[in-house]
Amino acid sequence: MAKEKKIKITQIKSPIGYKQKAKATLKALGLRKINQTVEHVDSPVLRGMINRVDYLVQVKEN
Repeated sequence: MAKEKKIKITQIKSPIGYKQKAKATLKALGLRKINQTVEHVDSPVLRGMINRVDYLVQVKEN
């Protein structure tokens, strides 16, 4: 069985002042606070969400 590739996503900026879609995307990623980090299994859907809010998050691949 192949090991699933995981990525760590860290919120680096506040969503205040940005569009509602950006705020909703952060919430869907599981991010609520600045410097909070979540770990997800890498997928094309997740990459699309990250591209939508790339100015608010930082991504590290494991």
